[in-house]
Amino acid sequence: MNTLITGGLGFIGSNLARRLLQEGHRVTLLDSLIPQYGGNLANIADIRDQVCLNISDVRDPFATRELLKGVDVVFNLAGQTSHADSMTDPFTDLDINAKAQLALLESVWHVCPEAVVVFASTRQIYGRPHYLPVDEGHPIRPVDVNGVNKLAGEQYHLLYHDVYGIRTTALRLTNTYGPGMRIKDARQTFLGIWIRNLLTGEPISVFGDGHQLRDFNYVDDVVQALVLAAESPACYGRAINLGSSEVIDLAHLAERLCELLPTATWQLVPFPPERKAIDIGDYYSNHNIATELLHWQPKVCLDEGLRRTLEYYLHNLTLYL
Repeated sequence: MNTLITGGLGFIGSNLARRLLQEGHRVTLLDSLIPQYGGNLANIADIRDQVCLNISDVRDPFATRELLKGVDVVFNLAGQTSHADSMTDPFTDLDINAKAQLALLESVWHVCPEAVVVFASTRQIYGRPHYLPVDEGHPIRPVDVNGVNKLAGEQYHLLYHDVYGIRTTALRLTNTYGPGMRIKDARQTFLGIWIRNLLTGEPISVFGDGHQLRDFNYVDDVVQALVLAAESPACYGRAINLGSSEVIDLAHLAERLCELLPTATWQLVPFPPERKAIDIGDYYSNHNIATELLHWQPKVCLDEGLRRTLEYYLHNLTLYL
């Protein structure tokens, strides 16, 4: 198949590209390489000569229309992921996570209406859980601008399925981690900055009392779900949770990371007020529908995933700082 990955130089996009190449597909990567987002050429160093790379912005409809010609599957992973940035610069978040998604879908409808579109949504759209684990029937009330705009992007994808018959699906990702994730700051995931601190001799800072519960998915498991979603008509027109049956509080997660590197330390620190205002408290997903429709289950346990991640950055740290 001809595949297009938006955000293709990012953490999940680059890992997905590697998987698609292994299966014999043709892969085009679209990425803006804007510094504050997740794109990094180091992520595709081993496959650079096997992919078609286009440095352009998903907000540019002329570029996307050209790239969509002849495409069979679009993995739409481009987005602004920082919750804090969305509150200080809400209009850029709106442009990337909502307006650009609508523009992309318009282009798909006009250029390649038979294509499958798999959208990377987020558990952030649910806001603070009313009950746990959170299933797809849970009320939706985002706590920040990022969640509102990601919800709009998701709903555009489902709308274009219902109205125009575009074969779209949205996967609501929980905390994804692994090799290639952004570690220079916390714009992508707090685990990234934890890994950086671990390897640069700084203590891991855990906000609040450390009792916040979370679930995590290793990137290989997320890639598997994305591929299955593209191949599974039963999930077209639906939004589906990913997640894990392994649930851990953040203090114990910090302890596990520090056990992998004996010189590492961690500490509890007060919540910064701007972070506390948008914190969702405990969260973990019910992913039964993904199991039912995609026959998907996470396979990489947390301890193994953390070990693989730390090992990767021990050898490649300078490429990500």
